[in-house]
Amino acid sequence: MKLIAKYPIKDYALWQNAVLNCSKSFKYVSFLNSNHNIPEEFGFIAGFSNDATSVNESIFETLKNAFDAQKWTFFHLNYDCKQETENLLKSFSNKVNFPQLSVFHPEILMKSNGREVEVYSDNDHVEFDFTPIKNDHWDNQAFIPLLEKQEYIQLIEKLQNHIQRGDIYEVNYCQEFFLENQSISPQSLYERLMDVSPTPFSTFYQCESNVLISATPERFLKKSGNRLLSQPIKGTVKRGESEEEDVRQKNLLANSLKDQNENVMIVDLVRNDLSQVCKAGTVKVDELFGIYSFSNVHQMISTISGEIKRDIHPIDALKKCFPMGSMTGAPKVKAMELIDKYEVNNRGLYSGTVGYITPNGDFDSNVIIRSFFYNSDRKYLSFWVGGAITKLSDPEKEYDECLVKAASLLKSINAHVK
Repeated sequence: MKLIAKYPIKDYALWQNAVLNCSKSFKYVSFLNSNHNIPEEFGFIAGFSNDATSVNESIFETLKNAFDAQKWTFFHLNYDCKQETENLLKSFSNKVNFPQLSVFHPEILMKSNGREVEVYSDNDHVEFDFTPIKNDHWDNQAFIPLLEKQEYIQLIEKLQNHIQRGDIYEVNYCQEFFLENQSISPQSLYERLMDVSPTPFSTFYQCESNVLISATPERFLKKSGNRLLSQPIKGTVKRGESEEEDVRQKNLLANSLKDQNENVMIVDLVRNDLSQVCKAGTVKVDELFGIYSFSNVHQMISTISGEIKRDIHPIDALKKCFPMGSMTGAPKVKAMELIDKYEVNNRGLYSGTVGYITPNGDFDSNVIIRSFFYNSDRKYLSFWVGGAITKLSDPEKEYDECLVKAASLLKSINAHVK
């Protein structure tokens, strides 16, 4: 694959249109869009292919074998890949049926640093369509909860009984909301979501009939040279309607002992994960309890990093830290066992990751939250939301926090929860 063209960026939105229009011609698409939030790294990276390797077993070995020192690699990992990291397998179905892993080398690669777009391909000429994406019409539809509110509260109380007994300290419990019989343009839905929530790790990801439309703000794991970095999110509060109220909300989150307790437990978990693949004494907390603002919420984000051991393959580092601590709990394995016991559906790609690997073995990956999942064959559209449950959690307030996290998704299509 060679560099065939460079284009100056005069209008970022037009290049987003170009990527989304290009996606219609390919079965496998990964569009990782920072929305100008991390321009020192990239504006966006996009890969397109009609061929991929998709498997439900030998997942990390397949990903390792797919790494090519001459090519870029794009991939996704379902949350349920934990069956290989911890021998945990849940048998329930998921109607947006992403394979556990898909991995591909792009036929066309686009990279933007926010100022220009580089296009790579073996084809000497690639044309782009900058036509605006047709906007789907959405009525005020009601997403159906897989769990009624009272059922959710009862399950949270059961998890708190486990906490009271000392089985766990914290667990991330998640639930699904869905619509059926939806014939939509995923590209249009992505544009609408970006208008409402332009987050730094947003993703449009297509795997044949399964599509992820994501406004995730969270990084899972990044490798740059010999440095590994993770940035778990724990702690959420909605934005204020006025500037004064917004400042109060931000300060409320910054000083919340409950959110700090949730966050620090996951920081310790991530430190433990990284310590298994990093040189002794190099794992450190770069930032604890950082408060970051997004379109609908303020988030508490911590940053942990370490220096990878020389004999650790990049994919083995990814495997050792998967699934991410922010979406499981502490202790990690016991929390995952209880998630399997009490969640009523497979998460699938939700709380999994989409990422890329460069030819030199560096990689970056996100945490799939704040996302729509769509299966065009089944015409099934859903989203998941969840939160950390501790002994201090109020089940009613936890349910309300789930709806706060869903607000940008619902706003993007003028929808509500039944």
